[in-house]
Amino acid sequence: MPARVSVVCGQVAGYNTEPPYHPDTAWPEWAGREVSAGPNPAYRMVRQALADLGLDRPHYGTESWNPLGDFIRPGETVVIKPNFVISRNRKGRTLDAIVTHPSVLRAVADYVFLALGGSGRIVIADTPQMDCNWDELMRYERLDSVIEYYRSVLAFPLELYDLRNFQVIDPDIPPYSTNRKPLPGDPKGTVKVDLGARSAFFGLAGEERMYGADYDRKETIALHSGGRHEYHLARTILAADTVISVPKMKVHKKVGVTLNLKGLVGTVSNKNCLVHYRLGTPREGGDQLPETVVGSDRMVVRIQRWLMDRTMARQSGFGDRLYGAALGFYRACVKPFRHVTAATLLQDDGNWSGNDSCWRMTADLARIFFFASANGELLPSPQRKHFCVVDGVIGGELEGPLSASPIAAGCIVAGEHPFAVDMVTTRLMGFDVTKVKQFGAALSGQSEFGIGSSSEIAPVVNGSPVGANEFFGRDWKSPVPAFQPHPGWIGAIELK
Repeated sequence: MPARVSVVCGQVAGYNTEPPYHPDTAWPEWAGREVSAGPNPAYRMVRQALADLGLDRPHYGTESWNPLGDFIRPGETVVIKPNFVISRNRKGRTLDAIVTHPSVLRAVADYVFLALGGSGRIVIADTPQMDCNWDELMRYERLDSVIEYYRSVLAFPLELYDLRNFQVIDPDIPPYSTNRKPLPGDPKGTVKVDLGARSAFFGLAGEERMYGADYDRKETIALHSGGRHEYHLARTILAADTVISVPKMKVHKKVGVTLNLKGLVGTVSNKNCLVHYRLGTPREGGDQLPETVVGSDRMVVRIQRWLMDRTMARQSGFGDRLYGAALGFYRACVKPFRHVTAATLLQDDGNWSGNDSCWRMTADLARIFFFASANGELLPSPQRKHFCVVDGVIGGELEGPLSASPIAAGCIVAGEHPFAVDMVTTRLMGFDVTKVKQFGAALSGQSEFGIGSSSEIAPVVNGSPVGANEFFGRDWKSPVPAFQPHPGWIGAIELK
C-alpha cells in the first residue's frame, strides 16, 4: 500500500498562546469539554490532517471518532517526541522557528488520550542539546498547564521527561567541566546498540577524524572503530509501544532539513556517540570544510581543533584553564589581525552540503528506531509503531537548526511513515528530495524500511490526493512558501 501523507496548509500561520491550549471548537469527539476563547489553528490543522488520512473514517464527525486507534491500544505506553533541541534562538529570534509549539503537542496528546481510552501512559520526552536550559524552555512551552489540566480534569497522569544525563549550566560561556551539572537521565536507563556492518559508516575511511557532539573525540572514535558502531539510546523511547514524532519544519546546516529522521537525535542519551563530521577538507579525508576555504582560515580552524583536543577534551580544571588562557591570547593577540571570515564560520563544523558524515548518523538512527528492541537487539521486523506530525505552522529557514529565521509556512503534515512524511515535507519546503542524502535508504529501490522510492508515497493536500510523480515533480507548485536553505546549502538542495 502507498504510504499516505496528509498536508493541511493555507490557514493562519500563528499559534494559540493561552495555556493549556484548548481547541477552539467543541468537536464531537470532545463533547462537553473546554474550548479556547481565542483561535487555535494548530489544533484545527492537526485534527484535519488526521481526518484527511482517512483514519477511522466511519466514525468521523461523531463522538466515537478515534483516529489513532489503529496505532494505539488501551493500556499501552505512548511516547510523544517533540523537537526540544534548545531553549533560546542563538540569533535572538523567536523559538517558534526552532522547537515544537505546545499547542501542537496538546492536540497530539488529546488524540493519544482518546485512543488509550483512559488506560495506559502518555510520555512527552526528548534529549535536547547539552546547552539547552530545560527550565527556560519550559517557561516557553508552559506544558505544566497541560499536565495540570490532564491531572485535574481528565484524571490522567501526563508525564514529561528531560532524558539527558547532564546539561551546561550557563550556555553563554564554554562548556567547561565546572559549567556542567549532572541530570537524572532516563528513568528507564540507557540501551546500547551496535550496528556493526549494518551501519552507514561501516567501511568508511577516516574514523580518526571523527568529531561528535562534545569535545572528547576519543570517545566518539572508540565507539566507531574496529567494525564497531555503537549508539546509546534512551530506553523510555525504545520501550514504547508507539512513538509519535512531532518535529519542527526547518532547514539544517549539516543534513539539509531536520524533520522526523534527523529528529531521532533526540532519542540518544549520549550525544557523543553521534558523528557530526570528520576533520579537514575532502582532499584530506574529511568533510568539516569545503576545499574553497582559504588556506589561512583552514590553519586557524585547525589550530582551534588542536587546542580543543588538548584542553576542553580533558574535562578537567587544568584543561579549562589551558583553554581559557589560549582563548584569551587569541582574542587579544591574533583576532585583531587575523580572524576567520564569515563564510568559513558558517560552514565550519561540517555545516555545508558536502558533509558526508551526518546523514550516515541519521540513517543509522533510523535503522535503530525501526529494528532495535528495547534491549538493543537488532531484529528483522519493525519493533514499535510510529506516527508523525510535523509542526509547520511557523517553520525555520536560513541558519537552522539553532538560529533559524521564522517563516510563516502555515501547515501541518502527518503520516505513519517517517521517510514518507519527511520527503513530502521537504518537497513542500521547495527542496529536491533526491538531493537529500538521508533519504537514500528509501530511494534505493530496495529499502528495508518499507518504501523503495518516492513513487510509493500518496500525498493528500488539503483533502485532495496528488499523484506522487506530479507532487515530487518540478512543475508542481507548493502551497507553502519556499524555504531558504542554510547558507552552506545554497545551490545544493533547491528544486531546479
